Amino acid sequence: MFVFKVLLALFWNLLIFGGLLFIPAGTLFWWRAWIFLGVVSVSVIAVMITVFRENEELWNERLKPFIQEGQPIADKIIISLFVIAFFCLIAIIPLDLFQFHLLSKPGTLISSLGLLLFIVGWWIISLSFKENTFAAPVVKHQTDRQQIVIDTGVYSLVRHPMYAGAILLMIGMPLWLESYTAVLYSILPILLLIVRVQFEEKFLRQELKGYDVYTEKVRYKLLPKIW
Repeated sequence: MFVFKVLLALFWNLLIFGGLLFIPAGTLFWWRAWIFLGVVSVSVIAVMITVFRENEELWNERLKPFIQEGQPIADKIIISLFVIAFFCLIAIIPLDLFQFHLLSKPGTLISSLGLLLFIVGWWIISLSFKENTFAAPVVKHQTDRQQIVIDTGVYSLVRHPMYAGAILLMIGMPLWLESYTAVLYSILPILLLIVRVQFEEKFLRQELKGYDVYTEKVRYKLLPKIW
């Protein structure tokens, strides 16, 4: 059963990233993209082993769609726009590299830093999953699972570590794949995440007992000592 979960996770990640990179590129001869997919594959396997192997509830929660019954309409709009913007971010990279050539490419050092940012971002997201079994893909109060405030691990540093990791991931990916154009475009999905943080904060203050106390204990939303 666990092997099936790993294969399923690999399939969806490689389908999304691989399809949105190689189809617009119109070629399979793109060594940076192949290294990127290798990193994605290793990262998926690592998070499956360290997080989802022993957390069936979180796995089932993450399999649910981004649009759910009882989900606030505002979150339905925000998450839909974010998913579209994120998919476009991936596709813009090959379109820029192989079609439009809008900006010059980053140098080797900067692009290598991008791959490091991607790995660190994925690692932070994985730590968020490991710490927070209530990390649902939608904003909701999980009364059926007796949701509580999580204030340990990465959640003791910032209130939304998963989003912080996602931001690093979205900047690092286009840097490694050599598209400054896509790096600039990443501002759009990042802004959507920031809007979601604001909405989620308001929702949790109203719905989740103890969240107000948590915000006093952990003062930063995304970046320690900054915001």
